[in-house]
Amino acid sequence: MSEHVIDELLELIWTQREDGKDNLTDLLRITEEENAEEAVKTMTHEGLVKITGDSIVFTERGEIRAKGIIRRHRLAERLFTELFLIEDDAKIESNACEFEHILSPEVTESVCTFLGHPPTCPHGRPVPRGNCCEKFHKEMKPLVTPLNELHPGEEGRIVFIAPKNHARLDRLSIMGIIPGSIIRLHQKRPSYVLEIGETTLAVDSDIAKEIYVKRV
Repeated sequence: MSEHVIDELLELIWTQREDGKDNLTDLLRITEEENAEEAVKTMTHEGLVKITGDSIVFTERGEIRAKGIIRRHRLAERLFTELFLIEDDAKIESNACEFEHILSPEVTESVCTFLGHPPTCPHGRPVPRGNCCEKFHKEMKPLVTPLNELHPGEEGRIVFIAPKNHARLDRLSIMGIIPGSIIRLHQKRPSYVLEIGETTLAVDSDIAKEIYVKRV
């Protein structure tokens, strides 16, 4: 059985679980992989999944493998979106599917660091954390950086926001601080003064650290 087919099914099981589903019948119905039933049997034999009735769930081994696949895929989606500015979802998906099978652990960590450790893919699904995210070492200049690392006068396009709570995210949204907006850092002290279009506003350092931008 092709490892590619198994990886694709593990990825689908992961996304189905994110949607609160673990139904084997649904999995086999929506997958585009040929010989999916045979692949599921192989996955069970190899100790990647467990089947109880019509429920299919990961074993510990399967969880680790699926997490790696999802992490590589979603980081690849960010890479194509932020670095190559590809907007076609079909192209992003097809290329990410190829990259998820060829990125080594070392390259994956470098890509994640380069992108600024994004918490989500372009579609809003979470990117599983890696060792580099926990350590937050920056061994290379990230493509995406926290707003507080810009210098006064620099501009950046907001890529994502990682607030400590949803209420703060709502307040930032009301102020026009949303992904895709161009933001200019006017000053850092005594507070961070930002310019978005014709609007000027001040935020504290904690909020500035939660806004991630790509320099423009």
